[in-house]
Amino acid sequence: MLLVTSRGTGRWVIPKGNAMSGLTPHAAAALEAEEEAGVRGSVCPVPLGSYRYRKRKGSGASLMVDVDVFPLSVTDELPAWKEAHERERMWFTLADAADKVEEADLRELMRSFVASEFQAATRRTGMLATVAHKSRISHMSAWFQRLLPMTGNFFELFEAHAQTIVAGADALARLLQGTGNPADHIREVIERENDGDTVIREVLRTVRETFLTPFDRSAITSLIGAMDDAIDEMQATVQAVDVYDVTTFEQEMKDMGAIIVDAARLVAEAMPLLRDVGRNGTRLHELTERLVRMENHADELHRAGLKRAFREHGEKATMRFLVAREIYKHLEMIVDAFEDVANEIDGIVIDNA
Repeated sequence: MLLVTSRGTGRWVIPKGNAMSGLTPHAAAALEAEEEAGVRGSVCPVPLGSYRYRKRKGSGASLMVDVDVFPLSVTDELPAWKEAHERERMWFTLADAADKVEEADLRELMRSFVASEFQAATRRTGMLATVAHKSRISHMSAWFQRLLPMTGNFFELFEAHAQTIVAGADALARLLQGTGNPADHIREVIERENDGDTVIREVLRTVRETFLTPFDRSAITSLIGAMDDAIDEMQATVQAVDVYDVTTFEQEMKDMGAIIVDAARLVAEAMPLLRDVGRNGTRLHELTERLVRMENHADELHRAGLKRAFREHGEKATMRFLVAREIYKHLEMIVDAFEDVANEIDGIVIDNA
């Protein structure tokens, strides 16, 4: 996480500012990030949450201010920016960033990225290691390992597929933002989709060959299928961009791309938590609830974008409207797939927590 120093006290803060006339809150937040920290990227229009702090005004008054926090996935760090000579900027681990800021609510928002449940889930202690520890046997003999039923490596496969989704979402967002060479971003999304296909084939093979599975077999295939739908639709989006030679994108498209980036991050966080559904059920529910909220917001962006495209191009440039409608359709289907992932996770939690 990137923090900057405040101009007054030199303490570590996130870039922030007042609402700006004519700009949506998340667009204003992105502009503040560029001016104060010299970074650009995809900003999700759905806030993570809010926090309150006391700000000293020029008049000498000290007033409470409420701040909405929007996640921005950085794609460019500028060598020079508006407030470069007034602030320092530095990348921190999420845990260190939370320790650096003074506002308690902001600290909790940061820690929600690395919740204790997530940290516990990623400390992977296999079944064999646990048995060895409890029985005080330093090495499990091969004959004993062969007696244990095969459980498959489903969690590793879930997590591997989630990483293809994250990488694909980042590449798609860079394409929509107009950063770098579009052909490179299109190619990366297609390559990531191919990686996802490799993972899902392995999942289906493992389901067939495994004696004991961590969840119901249908739940496993439905979850990985919903995840694969997301990366498939990312590929369909960039292929449409390539076929129709689209070079400029509406703000609603960029905002939907930013939602996709954040949704992919949430899925990547959720996958390790499935290793211990009982202990991580609460956090998993928080993540899926946020995914559903984001899908609702994406629906609003989809409608607004289509309405604007029709108003601007419907009569005079019908083909341009049809192309825009095609891209919006695929973007919406990506977010719909993430909602399906959320529903599949909720089903696993209900059945196994």
